[in-house]
Amino acid sequence: MEERKRKEIEHYDIQAKGVVNPSPLVLGSWRFLYKLAGLLCEGKKVLDYGCGNGVHSGFLAKHAAEVVGIDLSEASLAIARTRSSAEFLVMDCEAMKFSDNSFDAVFDGGTFSSLDFPKALGEIVRVLRPNGVLVGIETFGHNPLANLKRAYNKITGKRTAWAASHIVTQKEIAELKRYFQDVQVFYFHLLSLFAFPLLGLPGGNFVLRFLQGVDLVLLRLPFLQKYAFKIVFVCHGKTNI
Repeated sequence: MEERKRKEIEHYDIQAKGVVNPSPLVLGSWRFLYKLAGLLCEGKKVLDYGCGNGVHSGFLAKHAAEVVGIDLSEASLAIARTRSSAEFLVMDCEAMKFSDNSFDAVFDGGTFSSLDFPKALGEIVRVLRPNGVLVGIETFGHNPLANLKRAYNKITGKRTAWAASHIVTQKEIAELKRYFQDVQVFYFHLLSLFAFPLLGLPGGNFVLRFLQGVDLVLLRLPFLQKYAFKIVFVCHGKTNI
């Protein structure tokens, strides 16, 4: 196994022991993703790609006919099995053991920064059925303030060096458009990024909601979209690359 994968596994095994995930639905980006994913995964066979501790698997299981979650962190999967009835497997996202055309939908809850993106994308396309869909959320890598915070997180051990330097950018969006005929991207959190440290404080949620409303207007402007903190994407119609 590659050294960078060993480091990612070690990082997430340690995190699994002490991290309690807050509800993702605090943020408008996640609420939007869940609304989309619920519709797209209804009655389908779904792969929870890089599922971690299963924070999203229970939601998916409420809509899908079948959910399979994969991850390389066995400590994270042990927690996932206590949270959901989905099937969880130790598996490399870059070299999946599933047959071609195995899934109707692939759900990505922010895994790409831990992976070699071209390898991961090739595998996702391989296991998706011809009419399948990839739906997910990722941090976007062009906001200079977010990039500074990410560098700090690397120093303090909150992120691995690989993950900090492999955040999704416009380059990866272009790759998605090579592999899928229809790629929709939605942009979130410009000014509302500044409300994140206030969550948990009196009035913090109000400030977040207000700034997210402002962001809905600002992020309609194409020249600002590059600086969004999060993107939600939906990809249909895999190509034959």
